[in-house]
Amino acid sequence: MEMLLSLRPLLAVLIAVAAGLAILALHRRPNLRDAVSLVAAVSIYHIVAFLAPTVLRGGVIELKLFTILPGIEFAFRVDSLGMVFATISSLLWIVTAVYAIGYMRHLKEHAQTRFFACFAISIAAAIGGAFSANLFTLVMFYEALSLITYPLVYHHETDEAWEGGKKYIIYLVGTSKTFLLAALALTYHLAGTLDFVPQGLFSEVTASPLLLTIVYVCFLAGFAKAAIMPMHIWLPVAMIAPTPVSALLHAVAVVKMGVFCVLRVVFHVFGIDLMADLGLGIATAYVVSFTIITASIYALTRDDLKARLAYSTVSQLSYIILGAVLLSPSTMVGGIMHIASHAFSKITLFFCAGSIYCACRRKRISELSGIGRHLPWTMGAFFIGSLSMIGIPPAAGFISKWYLVLGTVEAGELAFLFVLLSSSVLNAAYFLPITYKAFFEKEQAPPAAAPTEPIREIPMVAIPLVLTALLSLLMGIYPDYFMTLAQGVIQ
Repeated sequence: MEMLLSLRPLLAVLIAVAAGLAILALHRRPNLRDAVSLVAAVSIYHIVAFLAPTVLRGGVIELKLFTILPGIEFAFRVDSLGMVFATISSLLWIVTAVYAIGYMRHLKEHAQTRFFACFAISIAAAIGGAFSANLFTLVMFYEALSLITYPLVYHHETDEAWEGGKKYIIYLVGTSKTFLLAALALTYHLAGTLDFVPQGLFSEVTASPLLLTIVYVCFLAGFAKAAIMPMHIWLPVAMIAPTPVSALLHAVAVVKMGVFCVLRVVFHVFGIDLMADLGLGIATAYVVSFTIITASIYALTRDDLKARLAYSTVSQLSYIILGAVLLSPSTMVGGIMHIASHAFSKITLFFCAGSIYCACRRKRISELSGIGRHLPWTMGAFFIGSLSMIGIPPAAGFISKWYLVLGTVEAGELAFLFVLLSSSVLNAAYFLPITYKAFFEKEQAPPAAAPTEPIREIPMVAIPLVLTALLSLLMGIYPDYFMTLAQGVIQ
């Protein structure tokens, strides 16, 4: 039984990879191809759910596959932090698979087989990263995720899509081949291993503060998926991808892999005590605070709906890192929980943007006046997602932001309390007018490119976004699962 349990992390990855290969083989049978995506998503979630009770009890599941060098192994380890990432990835893949099928078929998108195959393998990379036992395994899946999502970004194959894809891959692979490789080499030189350690891999290492600081900066720059300014440029340009991809990139897999990697470095490479001794926590907090405020201001100026959501993502990701690096128990719990609350809420908002485009081909916020009367479910869900982003109860974002705010007060870091409150005001300023415009302003003449048929909800697109909006509310009302996991990380 114990052996079967330890094999399940590997099985989850293999199922997603097998699903991708099966989708390619079934390119002439679209119904069966799409069914494979759904069955694989449900199967992986079942595996993750089976592992959860052990982790919630404080247990750890380990599987070592093979050794590369002394101290460097390809291995899996299921712990509390990994379970947070794995849960949202596997659960939201199910909903996103349904949404993507409805979206891609309604718009008659080309290359759907390539799309769904890359989509499945990207989740394999995300699950593998979540369950990685060391930096080597984590970086392997990090790189795989960058490469497999590249075809999703250039999916439309227009000049703009190719340009966006080029920037995407240059930023993500370029940073990992320079800064991240240097960080790995220095870490192995100093510690003799790349394994994650609960109190920090460097906790027993004797090295100069300057060298350790250099290693830390290389990690932050190398994990560019975390989108800390100025390493965020790839994220807005990736908006050229279809909306299901945007939802995957900005809510579930890619950006969450970035902040997840940063949290692994903070908690399990450097450790809380060393971060405090070196002063790296407060220094990082100021950097990400700049990102939080600046990205929120950028979002406020964007008229393109997906662009506004993209800059909102840049801002919200830094909430997670801010919570971790302030090193207060409450802020760390809030930062970890924000991984989940942001995932449920932001995927809802991107789904809504795609639903609007499917229904009437509108992309700009200035074109949304009165659209709520035609798309009440879509815009109602958008409102719920907005409340979570702002931090208004009972949506999920309130719980994570409450712990972040509480932790800044406990730590006496009132400057960051001001950052959090100011950002929430900016969140309200760039989200609430969209709902007001949709429901309370008079409808304008449709743009010339709009379809002639009546604007209406598309069931296979609308149902998933309603479900994710409900998930956001449920997490806000019943946060115990993610709360227990978050507390398990910092104990």
